[in-house]
Amino acid sequence: MPNIKSAQKRMKLGRAARSRNREARSRIRTAIRRVRDAGSREEADRQRRVAVALIDRAAGRRVLHPNKARRIKSQLDRLVRAHQ
Repeated sequence: MPNIKSAQKRMKLGRAARSRNREARSRIRTAIRRVRDAGSREEADRQRRVAVALIDRAAGRRVLHPNKARRIKSQLDRLVRAHQ
């Protein structure tokens, strides 16, 4: 445990940020799973739009690297197009 007040604050802020980031990544993974498990193409497309919004928000906040966000969105697009 740090003795310096600013270091203590940084630890506290880091803990809060880690928690927020973990929550955002979890939401993204759930949204991606919903796209994969969708019953119809229309449902998959609807879920893809929800997932893309979450991914864009996370990339904007640097929870995800922007290139990774683009790659995931591209994979989701291909998944929806291939969906029966």
